[in-house]
Amino acid sequence: MPPRFLQLADVAEILNVSAAQAYALVRSGDLPAIKVGGRGQWRVEAQVLEDYIQRMYAQTRDFVSAHPLGGPGDLGDLGEPMR
Repeated sequence: MPPRFLQLADVAEILNVSAAQAYALVRSGDLPAIKVGGRGQWRVEAQVLEDYIQRMYAQTRDFVSAHPLGGPGDLGDLGEPMR
């Protein structure tokens, strides 16, 4: 049985982002999480992470529909404007 809660390092690995980016998602409220223990370590419920991923797919679909073929200012994977 997979764990119910994930550490931020696990979240970062799953999303292929830095630990700082995972922390920013939690602190901004974009990715709901809880603090546990005396040191207040962040934990993200696995289902909440999956829900977040599905929400991002939906937002990306909406963006792509509204901005076909990468409109002005759209950035590629390298952070460079798409041409």
